[in-house]
Amino acid sequence: MQYPDGFLEEIKARVRLSDVIGRKVKLRKQGRDLVGLSPFSNEKTPSFHVHDDRGFYKCFSTGKGGDVIRFVMETERLSFPEAVEKLAGMAGLPMPQASREDAVRFQKRSTLQDWAEKACAWFETQLRSSSGADARAYLERRGFGPDAWTRHRIGFAPDAWRGLSDHLTRQGAKIEELVEAGLLVQPDDSSKQPWDRFRNRVIFPILDTSGRPIAFGARTLEPDGKPKYLNSSDGPLFHKGKVLYRYKAAREALAEIKDGPLSRGLIVTEGYVDSIALAEAGIGTGVAPLGTALTEDQLELLWRAGPEPILCFDGDAAGLNAASRAIDRALPMISAGRTLYFVLLPDGMDPDDVIRAQGADAMLRLLSDARPLVDLLWRRELEAEPLDTPERKAGFEKRLNDAVETIRDPAVRRAYQRELRDRAYWHFRNAGRGPERATQGKPGRRESSIQKTFHPRATYLLVKAIDTPDLLEETREALFRARFPDPDVEAIRNAVFDLLDHAESLDRTAVAAHLRNLGRERAIELLNELPVREPLDPHSGAGREWVRALEEFAVVDSIAQEARSAIGAEGSDHEVMSARHEVQLRAVSMDKRRIGRFGEGEAETGASDSGSSRLRDALAGLDDAFDQRRSGT
Repeated sequence: MQYPDGFLEEIKARVRLSDVIGRKVKLRKQGRDLVGLSPFSNEKTPSFHVHDDRGFYKCFSTGKGGDVIRFVMETERLSFPEAVEKLAGMAGLPMPQASREDAVRFQKRSTLQDWAEKACAWFETQLRSSSGADARAYLERRGFGPDAWTRHRIGFAPDAWRGLSDHLTRQGAKIEELVEAGLLVQPDDSSKQPWDRFRNRVIFPILDTSGRPIAFGARTLEPDGKPKYLNSSDGPLFHKGKVLYRYKAAREALAEIKDGPLSRGLIVTEGYVDSIALAEAGIGTGVAPLGTALTEDQLELLWRAGPEPILCFDGDAAGLNAASRAIDRALPMISAGRTLYFVLLPDGMDPDDVIRAQGADAMLRLLSDARPLVDLLWRRELEAEPLDTPERKAGFEKRLNDAVETIRDPAVRRAYQRELRDRAYWHFRNAGRGPERATQGKPGRRESSIQKTFHPRATYLLVKAIDTPDLLEETREALFRARFPDPDVEAIRNAVFDLLDHAESLDRTAVAAHLRNLGRERAIELLNELPVREPLDPHSGAGREWVRALEEFAVVDSIAQEARSAIGAEGSDHEVMSARHEVQLRAVSMDKRRIGRFGEGEAETGASDSGSSRLRDALAGLDDAFDQRRSGT
């Protein structure tokens, strides 16, 4: 919404920046400023500065900075309007109303929220009363004691038709307000009085992004009770497709995790109890949809909190179907740095089962090994039917292509097309080598054999291009022609071209986010191994040497690859010798050109290797291969 002139400035004037930041960062005085350890990284030397007099903060370890609104957005994963509303409450300022209609709507919503809060408190009281004995026993069997009841505001609805209704109407509530709040059911027969929606059920309050109750989920205590879980009805306060259970608490927990696989997104479970079980086991980032498949609105909520949420499904048929629906819903919406990861739990277990049977560490290991969306898509289509005829193979490839075509982001769509074509090629090529090998996709993608082919100079050249966009423009063609023997180095190069024409910015962060969509974790490690240095001027001496090195890299690999192909093919000896001779000529030519150093401290990356030495290595390998061919071994 549009805020009146001066409203945001009034918030900043009333709320002191260091007071807000001081709740999360231990600050100490240093000159005119306050300093502390960054809340955005795990640093040991303070680099986080707060300037109360100027109203902004600066984190020198991450480059982040801004005003008090930006800090609340960054640390609590709130949207701009949510951060403004929170700070306005701290400042004692009423939120502005844009129109009379908005004011009426706001007042109505506020009234319904008041009754939802009072209902929540009543349910909590009932859980601790004599009528709540069975509910308490159920919760304790699930491993949730009184402290957990308090933390999650769990309650109980007695087996009475108008217990809540009578309680709230005595406090001044109108029946129609309680119906609108989803607390009462209005019967079709208008001559009958509405009755309590929840009876003889354990109550789990559903909170909005500010932590206020807006609805309730309820689990029956009757062995054959139907439905097993029941939510409040949709109304002015609540739309089940736009809310996630535990969203506020999980988002705050996520803001406290600085690194590791669980730092990049929330964990989605299938039910309330699973997300509570995670929280009680120390994994506070769990949320749950409300009895429906994930919606677009819920996916947007997940991505607002973090770019890579983990969807945790039971490993049974129902869990696989839920994962499949999530894939189809998410594919059109994914982009660089915005994807999904999946965990399919063993033997039909849910997170609560895993934690109780094997402990929280086992659950953490499963979550840390979550698989990217592309892997689940590949597995789904691979296992849809046997691929034992040309027609079925064609159907498999068509299903993959049809799914990828739904991706709206052109860079990610192109990356998926390349990745899945690559997997299909290696799968069918290896199909005759046993079922385990046949299902792996491209060989060596996650194997140690990659280390043998990795060339550090290739990564140096690529990363320098990413860090220096002007160099990239100068050598786009040479970079496009270069072929790298390591598939993960090649993946970095492909990511650069996928993003070049479609991303708002091209830097290491964007490339890494793109690679994560494809599950290329090792490529991300290679990308981040080299330290960030000053960009090169392509017209400087060092810049020209870099350009020459990249051009030679492309030529070396192109010629060496052609020569190897000639040896491996059924060509004549004359053709093979011609290819070898071309390599030899190029090596002699490069010997005459001196490749200078690229900068202080960069020699250890392999940047100073000459193209001629690489060609000589290729030449030696070709000689061995040629001799083996001639001897028939």
